Amino acid sequence: MTALPMPRPQPQPQARPLTDARRAVLTRRIRWVVAATITYNVIEAGIALTAGRIASSSALIGFGLDSVVEVLSAAAVAWQFASRDPHAREKAAMRLIAFSFFGLAVFVTVDAARSLLGATSPEHSTVGIVLAAVSLLVMPGLSWFERRTGRELGSASAVADSKQTLICSYLSAALLAGLLLNSLLGWWWADPIAAVVIAGFAVREGWEAWHGDACCTPVAQLVGDTDGARADRAQADDAPGGCTDEGCACCAD
Repeated sequence: MTALPMPRPQPQPQARPLTDARRAVLTRRIRWVVAATITYNVIEAGIALTAGRIASSSALIGFGLDSVVEVLSAAAVAWQFASRDPHAREKAAMRLIAFSFFGLAVFVTVDAARSLLGATSPEHSTVGIVLAAVSLLVMPGLSWFERRTGRELGSASAVADSKQTLICSYLSAALLAGLLLNSLLGWWWADPIAAVVIAGFAVREGWEAWHGDACCTPVAQLVGDTDGARADRAQADDAPGGCTDEGCACCAD
């Protein structure tokens, strides 16, 4: 029997070099999206905490605390990119982001446990429903923009912060579902159950951020988007300082 010829390996495309001009553009974009995230979350936190107090809604109060944690995470990235050498502050920023993930998990878990054990049903909150819906529209866009920019720049802290923003999107969806189910069906337990699941996700992301694995874990893969994960992985592999079989340069100590 004649052996079939082995296919010849195809040459891999060379990654485009990251010029100083392009790096400056990406750095400005990171600063812009971080400033926008901080501004939005400060406003969001004020509204959520006030509305939660009025409606006696532990879910809304927990959402407001999440916004405070999100501000801390974004502030860590802002602090990093305020330096002339952002890479020098990369590891410290990752540590701060990891702590913000853990803080988010603690806040959400405590709030959910209090709601479940107390079996308290919050009052209807139109302001809370509108706020959750708006956040569900705004946060995914901010997360996507920061994640794509951070991957091209090779910044693990920017990618990790984008995941923090994405978790805020999940919390927005959970809050919206919880408030609607409570208002329409009286299912007061729906939101704290979803919040516990999200808290577990936050712990996982905090652990990866602490160990510097954020740039090697595509967000699409974490949420089950296989095609998106392949695209993110390919982009990370091609980006300067991206992921290789030996590890990630952007995540190295």
